[in-house]
Amino acid sequence: MAVIRHHVGKRLSETAVHNGTVYLAGQIAEDTDQDIAGQMREVLGHIDRLLGEVNSDKAHLLSVQIYIADMVDFAGMNAVWDEWVAQGNTPPRATVEAKLANPKCLVEVVVVAAQRS
Repeated sequence: MAVIRHHVGKRLSETAVHNGTVYLAGQIAEDTDQDIAGQMREVLGHIDRLLGEVNSDKAHLLSVQIYIADMVDFAGMNAVWDEWVAQGNTPPRATVEAKLANPKCLVEVVVVAAQRS
């Protein structure tokens, strides 16, 4: 089966789809002047948009990895996540404190999802 890539750049593709599974590159906020809540909302908006482009959505999440620059922001990040995530379809998830490539980024989220049938 073919791998279909979207938003292909020199270093990465934003999305790859293979056999009904959607893989997103790590999503970060573009407006890094925001606090954790603002950055997380922006990141989740990117995820919604990218999943929508490939016939998927947050109810079809298979796995989520969240990288947070400082665990002091864990509760604030979770508050935004809890408002956004599809209740009854919450995915397996891991959250790890990590030094992110851009020190102004407070959170990066990696998603694997299924396409809608």
